Amino acid sequence: MQRWRLAVGKTSKDLQKLCGTNYPVSIAFIVVNEFCERFSYYGMKAVLTLYFIHYLHWDKNLSTAVYHAFSSLCYFTPLLGAVIADSWLGKFRTVIYLSIVYVIGHVVKSVGAIPDVGDSTVHVVLSMLGLVLIAFGTGGIKPCVAAFGGDQFDEEHVKERRKFFSIFYMSINAGSVLSTIITPILRGDVKCFGGDCYALAFGVPAALMVIALVVFIAGSGLYKKSPPEGNVLVRVCKCIGFAIRNRWNNSKKSPKRSHWLDWAEEKYPKRLIQEIKMVFRVLVLYIPLPMFWALFDQQGSRWTLQATRMNMDFVMGVCFCVVKMLNALLILVFIPIFDMGVYPLIGLCRIKLTPLKKMAAGMILAALAFCAATVVEINVIVCTFSNIASKELLIFDFCRFINTHTENINITVGTEEFYAAADYGISQNISVPRGEYNGVVCKTNSDQYLIDLGLLDFGAFYTVILSKESNGLTFKKMEDIQANNIHIAWQVPQYVFITAGEVMFSITGLEFSYSQAPASMKSVLQAGWLMTVAFGNVIVLIVAEGAGMEQWTEFLLFAGLLVAVSIIFSIMAYFYTYVDPDQLDKIFREDTDDEKVESSDGKKNEAVSLTDMPKQTKM
Repeated sequence: MQRWRLAVGKTSKDLQKLCGTNYPVSIAFIVVNEFCERFSYYGMKAVLTLYFIHYLHWDKNLSTAVYHAFSSLCYFTPLLGAVIADSWLGKFRTVIYLSIVYVIGHVVKSVGAIPDVGDSTVHVVLSMLGLVLIAFGTGGIKPCVAAFGGDQFDEEHVKERRKFFSIFYMSINAGSVLSTIITPILRGDVKCFGGDCYALAFGVPAALMVIALVVFIAGSGLYKKSPPEGNVLVRVCKCIGFAIRNRWNNSKKSPKRSHWLDWAEEKYPKRLIQEIKMVFRVLVLYIPLPMFWALFDQQGSRWTLQATRMNMDFVMGVCFCVVKMLNALLILVFIPIFDMGVYPLIGLCRIKLTPLKKMAAGMILAALAFCAATVVEINVIVCTFSNIASKELLIFDFCRFINTHTENINITVGTEEFYAAADYGISQNISVPRGEYNGVVCKTNSDQYLIDLGLLDFGAFYTVILSKESNGLTFKKMEDIQANNIHIAWQVPQYVFITAGEVMFSITGLEFSYSQAPASMKSVLQAGWLMTVAFGNVIVLIVAEGAGMEQWTEFLLFAGLLVAVSIIFSIMAYFYTYVDPDQLDKIFREDTDDEKVESSDGKKNEAVSLTDMPKQTKM
C-alpha cells in the first residue's frame, strides 16, 4: 500500500492562524458547523415526543420507547462513521457525505409531518425513515468532527487544542439552548394545516443542517486533511486474530512474550501492534464510564418527572422550560470559570490535575448531584398525598364544578369549557394551566355571570360549588388536594453539581480520547467514547425497569453505584501511563506500516514498547 504524503490538503505549517495566535482559522468553520448541527439535532428532539403523541397519536409508552431507541441508535452509529473515516474516506469527506444523509433525513421527517401527504401509515413510515437517516447522519459525523478539529493543531500546541475542545463543547450547548427555546415556539405559536405546525418545527432544524454543511464545505481550502490509513478495522481484527491463534498454537514451544499482542509480530508490523495496544489500554479505561452517563441522562427523564411534582411558580416571567435548559446554560458559564479560574487555582496549590483525575472528580460531583436529588425527592414525597392518582396528576391544576342552581351552567375557565347540569350536577374533572382566574364566565339559559376563582396552583385539585342567591351567582372554592409547596428552585443545586461534573468529565474525556489515540484510529476512539453514552442509557433501562423501587431509593442507588465505579476507575487510572501517539512517527521509519517481518530481504523493524515512549505522571 502506498503511503499518502502530508501534501494532501494543508500541512500544519501552512494553516492560517487567528489574529497571531496558535489557533488555526479553520477551527472557526468547525465550531460554527457544530453549533448549527447541534441546533438541528436538539431542535428536532425538543418536539419529537409531542409529535409522536399528538400527531401520530401514539400512547406515552410507545412514544417513550421509540424516543429512547432513536437516542441510543444515535450513539451506536458513531462507530460506523469512525470506521468509514479512518479506513476509506477520511474525516473531511465522511462529514460531508453523512451530512447529506442527515439533511435528507430531516427533509423526509418534515414531509412526514405535513397532514396532506398520505394517510397515517405514510406519516409513520416517513417519520421512521427520517429518524433512521438522521441517526446515521448525526451519529456518523459525531466522532469525525471532533477528531477533525483536533487534527488542525500543530503537535506542540497541546494547550490550544485542549481549549478548542472546551469551545467545541460550548458550541454544542449553545446550539442546544437556542433550539430548545425556538422549535417549541414554532410548533405551538405558529399554526399551519389547521393545527400545531410540526412541519415548520422540523423544517427549521433541516435548514440549520443545510447551513452547517455549507459552512463546513466553505472552509475546505483552510483545513489540514489527514488521509485515511486503509481498512484500519479489518487490519486490526486480523492482527488480533492472528495473535490469539499464534499464541494458542505456539505458547508451549516459544518463549513467553511481554504482551499477548506481541504474538502477531511474525506477520504484522510492530507499529500497528503498538497502536492496537494503545487503543486497548484506553478502551479498558472506558469500561466503568457508562455509569456516569447513566446518571447524567436522567436529567431528561427522572429529574423532569420530579420537577412536575414541584411548585413551578416563577417570578420575572421565568418558566419551567428554563429549568429543562439549566444544564446547557450552566455549561456556557462553567466552562470559562473552570478553564480560567478553577484549574489555574488548583495548579497554584501545586496539585497536578491530570485528565484522569479530572474525570474521577467529575464522577464524584455527579454522585453528589444525585444525593441532592434524593433529598429533594424525600421532601416532595412528604408533601404528596398517598393517593396514586394524585401523584400522577400533580403536574396539572384540576378543577370541577358542582351546580346547585336550578338551571344548567356552562363555565369557561381560560380555554377550558365545563358543563354542570342543574340541581347538583357535577362537571368533569379538567386540567387547567396554573394562573389567576379573575373573570370566569358562567352562562345559564337566562343570564351570564362573572366569578373570581383567584389562583389555581400547581398540583392542586379544586371543587367549586355554584349557588344562586338573590344578589347573583355565588361560589365556594374548596382545595381537595393541596398544591405542590416544594419549589422547583430546590432542583438548582443538583443541576449545579451535575454540570460541574460534566465539565470535568465529558470535556476532559473528549480531549483525552483524542490525545491518546494513534493518528490512524482517532475517530475510532472518539466513537468508543461516544458509545459509553449509549451503554449508560442501557443501564438506566435495566435499573429503572427491573428494580421497582421508590424513586428516592433509586436515586441513592445510582449515587452509590457511581461512587463505587469512581473508586474502581481511580485505581485503573493510577496504573495508566500517558503516552504521546505522535512519537510513533519519530520512532518508526515512515514506511514501517507496509513492511512484514517475514519479507525475504530479512529487514527488521525497530522494536518499541509503550514503556519506551515519553511519559507523563500517573494519576
